[in-house]
Amino acid sequence: MIPLSELTIFALAALGLVLTPGPNMMYLVSRSLCQGRFAGLISLGGVITGFFVHILSASFGITALLMAIPLGYEVLKFSGAAYLLWMAWQSVKSGSGGMFTTQVLPHDSTLKLFRMGFLTSALNPKIAVFYLSLFPQFIKPEYGSILSQSLTLGITQLSVSATVNCLIVLSASVVAAWFQGRPLWVRVQKYVMGTVLAALAIRLAFSERK
Repeated sequence: MIPLSELTIFALAALGLVLTPGPNMMYLVSRSLCQGRFAGLISLGGVITGFFVHILSASFGITALLMAIPLGYEVLKFSGAAYLLWMAWQSVKSGSGGMFTTQVLPHDSTLKLFRMGFLTSALNPKIAVFYLSLFPQFIKPEYGSILSQSLTLGITQLSVSATVNCLIVLSASVVAAWFQGRPLWVRVQKYVMGTVLAALAIRLAFSERK
């Protein structure tokens, strides 16, 4: 079983992922602003379902890789650190969008809302790279089954993402208006997330497998 301290660190990385602007956030915020909270929640249901595609793929793939190629851990470790540094740079670079970058969307049926949410999530490469690069940093043989550890990490990330995105959907109009009227806070949010992600990248790069 993965220790609570390790799960907490992983949850912080997952929080950094969900708060870094990307296809999922843009779609959910845009949908909520254009068609209302109910549409946003239906879309979120599709997004969450899409996460299971990545969770299962990463869990079975990582299990096979780490059992077949011991060097795979080192490769994935430094890939994960590099990915987090890239996310940190994307958060703070000039011209990058804030949390509530939106687009205009047409009103769609409930089924299409769910389907679009699912496809936006299932086809989001950011999620796939996050799982494949970071899961191995928290998986250790002494904690038990590699597959069960991978699934635990996946469910943890899913819980963080679902909670944060649900709050965003329910408060999209209020929070978007608040950020639009306070550009300084948009910059603060970007630099805070960039710092957190960079710190996690350094921690992972210098971690050792026991």
